[in-house]
Order: sequence, then structure tokens, then C-alpha cells
Amino acid sequence: MKKKSGHVCRFFYFRPKIDLESAQSYIRSRLLEREQNSSLRQLRKTENLIDFCSNDYLGFAQSPVLHDLLKQEFLANGDHLTGSTGSRLISGNSTLTELLEAEIAAFHISGAALLFNSGYDANLGLFSALLQRGDTVILDELIHASIIDGCRLSFANKYTFRHNDLTSLEEKLKVAKGRVYIGIESIYSMDGDTAPLLEIVELAEKYDAALVVDEAHATGIFGAQGRGLVCRYGLENRVFARVITFGKALGCHGAAVLGDENLRQYLINFARSFIYTTAAAPLNHLAIRAAYQLLQESTAQEQLRQKILFFQSKLCSLTDSFIASDSAIQCLVVGGNEQTKILEKKIQQGGMDVRAILHPTVPAGKERLRICLHTFNTEDQIDNLINLIKNS
Repeated sequence: MKKKSGHVCRFFYFRPKIDLESAQSYIRSRLLEREQNSSLRQLRKTENLIDFCSNDYLGFAQSPVLHDLLKQEFLANGDHLTGSTGSRLISGNSTLTELLEAEIAAFHISGAALLFNSGYDANLGLFSALLQRGDTVILDELIHASIIDGCRLSFANKYTFRHNDLTSLEEKLKVAKGRVYIGIESIYSMDGDTAPLLEIVELAEKYDAALVVDEAHATGIFGAQGRGLVCRYGLENRVFARVITFGKALGCHGAAVLGDENLRQYLINFARSFIYTTAAAPLNHLAIRAAYQLLQESTAQEQLRQKILFFQSKLCSLTDSFIASDSAIQCLVVGGNEQTKILEKKIQQGGMDVRAILHPTVPAGKERLRICLHTFNTEDQIDNLINLIKNS
């Protein structure tokens, strides 16, 4: 019997060539663009300069008193691990963590608190979880990038209103649809100025909007014992949610969302930046606990207030060049990336560590030197800084 001839079909998978050069070319072009308009960000280390740039407003990050309190907390809770070993929903929860949340909620006069690993994580998780298709969120045009990014992860309608402009906010509220949320900062991180909180609360109530207040730069500074501006004005029960952070005035790291218990449980179930991340180490939570203890025992708030008043009293002819601010953040508007960087370099050469804030972080034409005042800055140092600015 004659054997039939046949063809063997072979299938080969040809992997398409990955154009790595195209990706590298794109990266190079974007970096070159930043370099050409003087907006290229770079990591830098400065040594032997006087700190006028960090967010360590109360000096807690370098406080030997806080270090001692942390040692005491650690010795009293020595069975805790240096790592949390997992997310809060798996192995990263503990009695210490829940106790800290309860203490934070009580201190800030809130129904509940939920810890996040950073202020960025808190805002990202809060806004992306809350906002649903058909909802409307209205943000101050100078709102922090973390809130913008949280809103971008949603399908809600997004609007901005002119900075601290109540008329502009109301115009947006009038056309808002669905559930309506308003996002503001109590103290703005790049300008240092204050939101008209009471008036915004009244507008939110008039239009049935839920107000979220980022208190990152007010925590530890304003209100009784540093409870924040919402507490200072007695608005705790009229604000839907607050975000507080520990990496600024408290000298630690992390953040918390303040709200009622329903909001806490909702975020535990739907905030992805909470659910899918390893929890902070217990050692970090001990540091936060120690910082709150120091906050309630120290006079640092008043010391900082005196430094701010002294700084402002020395400005004289420079006043019109600074953004009006009663906070620790004082901003000298220069205009232009290159001009602002030149002034930054001159002042750093004079021994003062100030930092240029450039476009696109701030609007074009509003580039500035962001000066942060601290309890540990002496009057002589402040005098020297202002003289450097005047003579530059």
C-alpha cells in the first residue's frame, strides 16, 4: 500500500521587535524640553546651610525631646516588629495602630480616623474611592497634586474655581450634578495663604455639597494645641472629611483621613491606596504617638507665631513682592524659571537654604522662592535672609 505523502504544518511565533530606541528618544526629548525652559527637576543635597526650606515648622524632626519620647514609647511597646509584615487587611493591623487612630480622632474632634502611609496616599485613596460616574467634584485651582490625581482616577465631572474666590465657587456649584464634592486646602502648600473656610462651609451647606479639607500645612500649627483650622473655627461637624499629615509640623511620616465611622469603613473597603499597600511599621506609629504627646506639652506653636511676626515686621519694602500669608510659608514671587533659580543660588551662596518653586509646579509668571519659617530659626538668621533678598 502506497504511503500518502503529506505536509507537516509548523507554526512559529514571531515576537515583534520592541522599539526601545523610540521610548528612550521620547524620554530624552522630554528631559531636554525641561532643561531648555529651566524647569528640570533634580535631586540635590545641601550641607551647612541654614534651613529655610523644610516643612519641619516646629523643629520636631530634630527635637531631642521627641527622640526621647520615642525611645520611651519603644521600650514600653518593645514587642512590636520593625515592619508591619503586610497590608492592614492581612497581617499589618494591630492594637497599637487602632489605638493610635482612636487617639488621633479624639484629638482632632472627629468621629473616626484611618491611617495612610502618606498624605499623597490619603488624598489619592479618598477622592478616587468617593467619586463615581455622574458625581461632580469642584477643586480650588491651586489644590495639591495628590487631590488632582485622585480625581483623575474617577469618572466624575471635574471643575476648578479661582483660588479662594467664593463667587467662582458658587458659579460651579450652581451647575453641578449628582453628588457634589468640594476639595480645598486650609493652608495652601505653595502660597501659604488661608482658605475662607467658614464661607466655603456655608456655600457647601447651601448647595448640599460635601466639603473635604486638606489640613496638611495647618496640622500642628493652627487651632488649640495644633488641631488645625477646622477645629479653630469649630467646623468639625460641618466638614465631610479632613486629611491631616504627620510629615510636616509633627516631624514624622504618614497621614490620616478624619471623618465619621461610615467613611472609615468605606475607605477600608474601597480606597485602593489603603487596601493594596503594606502598612507602615509599628515604629512609625510609635513616633506619631510621641509627636502628639510633644505637641500637647510644648510651646512650639507660640514660638513659631512669634517668628512669623518677626519675619513680616522686617519685610518693609518687600511686602508687595510676597504673597499675603499668616502661616509658616512665606513666598517671594520672582517670575520666570531662570530668574528664580538665579536668586535661589545667590541666597544659598549666602548660607541660607531656600528653594525655587518653578513652573509647571506653579503657574507661569508666578515662580517664587518658597521660604519656610521654623521655631529653630533665630532672629539674626531671619534678618540675614531678608538682607540677602534685598541685596540680590
